[in-house]
Amino acid sequence: MMFWKKSPAAVLASLLVIHLLAHIDRNMLLGFSPQITHDLALDHTQYGFLVGAVWVLSFGVMAVFMGTLADRFSRPRVIAAGVLIWSVCTLASGHAQSFEQMVVARFFVASGEAALVPAAVALLAELFSEKKRGTAMGLFFMGIPLGVGCSFLLAGSFGATHGWRSTFYALGVIGVAIAVPLALLKEDRSRLAPQERGAPVLPQVLAVLRTVAGNRALYLTIIGFVLVHLVFASFSFTQLWLVDERGMNAAGIATRIGALQLVFGTLGAAAGGAMADRVAKKLRGGHASFMALLVMICAPFMLAYRFAPAGSPLFYMGMCAGFFLPLAVYGPAITVVTGLTPQNMRSTVVGFTMMSINVFALATGTVVVGMVTDHFVKVGASAPLTGVLIATDVLAISSALFFALAARASGKQRALALESAQLTR
Repeated sequence: MMFWKKSPAAVLASLLVIHLLAHIDRNMLLGFSPQITHDLALDHTQYGFLVGAVWVLSFGVMAVFMGTLADRFSRPRVIAAGVLIWSVCTLASGHAQSFEQMVVARFFVASGEAALVPAAVALLAELFSEKKRGTAMGLFFMGIPLGVGCSFLLAGSFGATHGWRSTFYALGVIGVAIAVPLALLKEDRSRLAPQERGAPVLPQVLAVLRTVAGNRALYLTIIGFVLVHLVFASFSFTQLWLVDERGMNAAGIATRIGALQLVFGTLGAAAGGAMADRVAKKLRGGHASFMALLVMICAPFMLAYRFAPAGSPLFYMGMCAGFFLPLAVYGPAITVVTGLTPQNMRSTVVGFTMMSINVFALATGTVVVGMVTDHFVKVGASAPLTGVLIATDVLAISSALFFALAARASGKQRALALESAQLTR
């Protein structure tokens, strides 16, 4: 074992910092949206294309490809290559003078960032036992809410003084400085047995598709994980809904949403994984049962939020439950996915999962919410967004059914494996 693997906590801390940087870089366009759209003369369609389609198309496809590389080659060096690519292209983003230049730069930022999660998750799954894996994964995925929050804080502090271009330059330099020492970490996977190392890209992808399709507990978990991300599709329209249909002040609620999302998203990522590790061993279906239970606990608050008086305690409890839930599911969901996946394809399966989330929940989900809302506006509905967002919440809550079915399937698989082991003795 390489020396750096002897300190799993240090590896986890380092990966969290890198994940934080990734989500700061990813969300800087949102933090500087007024300045960037003005300086590059972007219309709303171009801006939406930049923050939506460009990212999803690149990240979604490259997550699977980078996952195959991480299963076959050195995971620290795959991560280092990803950090280097996205950091150089963050520098290029700061230099962009047109919409087309920014599209190319952001496309490769997304491509680089696609390397991180598949490789990091497989590495953490190796370093942490299943009993502690949910906690480790939850802490790693704290990078998402922390990165979102820090991107806006950075835009409002350093960015307000030095401008958006200088902020992109600074982030790019920091990323390059991290990538260089990371590339020096050794992990020789060429000597591993075939069952421990991934195949070349196409055979690996085909093997992963067969594995996912043939493992009921695995594909049900992935479906549930994708569905729960529809909460983020709703979140894209939250401020619009609160201002247009609930009569709240735009400036005041924007600050409150940002603060609550940062606090409860971070709490969800940290606490969800830790709670899962403690509670899962007491539940028959393990981590999958815990996720089903967690969704059902949050569901009444999330639905009540749509009907409660704006600004009431129940209103804010429901809002915070919506911020808490999707991040709280990360630790146990990734633990289930890695636990059900052979070691030689963990990165690729995680890449496939990330692709599914980005394409079906974040991209398609957001577009469908917008289209259906526009339809209800045209037919004269009094509160078009309210009805659509309730339907989206119900779909996200339906993830509990898939997690419960995954728990049942996982229990059957374990029983069969135990029976088979006893027969071979």
